[in-house]
Amino acid sequence: MVQVLTGHGCFGKYLHNIGRESTAGCHHCGSDTDTAQHTLEECPAWAGQRVALTAAIGLDLSLSTVVKTIVDNDTGFDAFKTFCESVMLEKEMAERAREEDPLADPIRRRRTGRRRRAFARNLI
Repeated sequence: MVQVLTGHGCFGKYLHNIGRESTAGCHHCGSDTDTAQHTLEECPAWAGQRVALTAAIGLDLSLSTVVKTIVDNDTGFDAFKTFCESVMLEKEMAERAREEDPLADPIRRRRTGRRRRAFARNLI
């Protein structure tokens, strides 16, 4: 839920900004930009999960409306939680698959931890 509310997660735009993706595009629908709002409102890949969300919250899935609804009632909160859990799990699994693909763009490959180990050595 935090990833969707903050925009810091498995979204093309965020991953591109931090240097983990070569483009900001959506891997699930081909849109030029994948943001939390795109995932929440527009991406056709998540239309099935969005049905229950819009039934509880309504058709306006702007961030302000979503936050107001999830704070005001349990039904909206539960629907948003279910949507986020389902969609973000799929997006994270797809990102891991891209990282592990040996033919993938080198920028997407999983980091081996060399930098992390070097940093830890400097602390000692």
